[in-house]
Amino acid sequence: MQTIEGILKAKKGAQTALTEAESKEILKQFGVPVVKEYTAASPEEAIQKARKTGFPVVLKALGAKLTHKTERGLVFLNLKNEQDVRKAADQVSMAAGADLEGYLVQPMLSGHREFAAGLFYDPQFGPVVMFGLGGILAEAINDVVFRIAPLTRGDAEQMIGEIRSFKLLGPFRGEQAVVREGIIDTLMGLSRISTEVPDITEVDVNPLLIDRSGSVTAVDALVVLGQRAVATEYFPPVDPASIGRFFYPRSIAVIGASNTFTKWGYRVFCNIIAGGFKGDVYPVNPKGGTIAGRKAFRTVGEIPGPVDLAVVTVPAEKVFDLIPQLNAKGIKRMLLITSGFAETGEAGRRLQERLVREARAAGVLIIGPNTMGIFNPHENLMCLGGSNVHPKPGTTTLISQSGNLGVQLLEFAEREGVGIRAFGGSGNEAIITIEDYMESFEVDDLTRTVVLYLESVKNGRRFFESARRVGMLKPVVMLKGGRTEGGHHAAVTHTGALASDTKIFNAAARQAGIVIAEQPMDLLDLSAAFSSLPLPKGNRVAIMTLGGGWGVVTTDLCAENGLAIPDLSPKLIDIINTILPSYWSHSNPVDLVGEFDPEIPTRVIAELASWDGCDAVLHLGTLGRLSSLKKMIVDVEKADPVVDKDFLQKVPALLEDFERRFLIHTVRLMEKTGKPIIGVTLMQEENIRTVTQVEGSTYKAVTFLTPERAVKALSRLTAYSRWRKRQK
Repeated sequence: MQTIEGILKAKKGAQTALTEAESKEILKQFGVPVVKEYTAASPEEAIQKARKTGFPVVLKALGAKLTHKTERGLVFLNLKNEQDVRKAADQVSMAAGADLEGYLVQPMLSGHREFAAGLFYDPQFGPVVMFGLGGILAEAINDVVFRIAPLTRGDAEQMIGEIRSFKLLGPFRGEQAVVREGIIDTLMGLSRISTEVPDITEVDVNPLLIDRSGSVTAVDALVVLGQRAVATEYFPPVDPASIGRFFYPRSIAVIGASNTFTKWGYRVFCNIIAGGFKGDVYPVNPKGGTIAGRKAFRTVGEIPGPVDLAVVTVPAEKVFDLIPQLNAKGIKRMLLITSGFAETGEAGRRLQERLVREARAAGVLIIGPNTMGIFNPHENLMCLGGSNVHPKPGTTTLISQSGNLGVQLLEFAEREGVGIRAFGGSGNEAIITIEDYMESFEVDDLTRTVVLYLESVKNGRRFFESARRVGMLKPVVMLKGGRTEGGHHAAVTHTGALASDTKIFNAAARQAGIVIAEQPMDLLDLSAAFSSLPLPKGNRVAIMTLGGGWGVVTTDLCAENGLAIPDLSPKLIDIINTILPSYWSHSNPVDLVGEFDPEIPTRVIAELASWDGCDAVLHLGTLGRLSSLKKMIVDVEKADPVVDKDFLQKVPALLEDFERRFLIHTVRLMEKTGKPIIGVTLMQEENIRTVTQVEGSTYKAVTFLTPERAVKALSRLTAYSRWRKRQK
């Protein structure tokens, strides 16, 4: 048996692919189950090896340059005798020409199922392991999943269950279920190669053939040698405490402050004042005078006291003159609202590089440029230029690489009752990057939920590792913008061809425990759910519904999102029999059969939440009946001239009181049981917010407008809870 060192030494400097036999020899030494095979230097020796193997056999061309043999007609299957082998060898010789180094003889294995595994090097995240459906149609079907190496055994097990074709892993067409240990060994072996053999840049194992007994065998493989890409010279990390001080300034200088209503310098200055900031705020404008009734200083040097934060709105070309002034004044933090840097193209990129050099030399940290600003309601710091929002203080921290989307999320938070720990528009991230923010979340005790809108990361591996650490402490919810299938990976192997920027990024995010939002509304809903509800311990859901149709729809949605609807226990059915009429559903979902007695949903949901057969509760239609009730009152007054109108006028207030008490009731149940309870409102009502705070509780009531939004949020809560458990 050749050693790995021997094989690599023989190929050193060539930076090319190994032969199939050499590739499988290396894989074998890392625990990958490879087919037993023989090499032959001539057709006569190939016949001899075929006799030793036993017919039927497979004959392949052997050569380091013969990387895609099937496409070139260099693989012959089911050769039943010596004549077949000789004929195949002659055809191989003609087709391969000077690239032929020999022949490979294998037993003819049979099986209907083929998978693939691989390893390649991603410039952002480093080594990546792939698993998916294999065979000659692998690239066309593209049913693959990825994980960042090194893998844990749990990672490998998860990968197997994530492919769309996972049913092929079970019994299939008379063949036994796949022995998953063989696939796990393959994936773990590839992971070890990624860390132990840096000369290997890509590996393609295709197919992993599954025989009738379910055994796994690698019958073809390709190992590519080369120099892995040199890691980019990343910016040095920024200390979390230094970032934190941006959000707790004692004094602020607004450089570029203006009296012109349409200018950023006016809007930012007014927002800081209107937000109730308790520190000193100094407008700076070279013309001096007054701005919004306050004395304006011509330069920062004229400001009499110390300044903790410079908020800059001057044109890009004037920013450079400010840096020496900031340095002289001892100002070490700049919030650079100004645009006109890297987002504008190559000239702007060079301008931004100069900005970074000069700011670093002066010891000035920068948020931005091209940022919408920052916000900390705990300190009444509303340092925003593009919006006038006032969400209440809370525990959700929001970082957005899009300023407009970021302030829209703040507006949602204000409208729907989501409390905000802090907001940062990260802008171009010239110095402080998303990776720096991630490490700040890790140590910030006030942050309980992290919400991100990202379009790119500067250092993928650092982002991945920090996100995984943060995810163990608090949920990270992310919407990724700028999704593209335009991957830039090498396509020497099928593995490389199957990769894309989006797939790798999403795989890294899931592996790190990040909860992925698919669209902006998901991001809003998930921020509400994760900031308000306990995590479910499992995926079993009890449903209470005002009408049967909603229950059916919600049951389907749960099944589609990996949530189970368990049967009610006989004991629970007996209890609900004492609450509901005899014609109720007697099953999960529990249909309240249109009963309007306020005590009924209150009692039923308490029994469901206390039931040990479920991990979460959904209630549909209990809330949101006020507008319908008001219309009914109008019609009743028209139809019944002797109706008690005083009573009718009191009914809306009674319903509003019930809904308020019911929401408090659900929060108390969450405190008691530790189970999330999510509502779906019958109709959109002004008095019902997505999040309703209950005084004295860490939990909040959450109500969505549609069952699909409620189920999606619950499924993400469940998936994150499951990920947390796997990490322990």
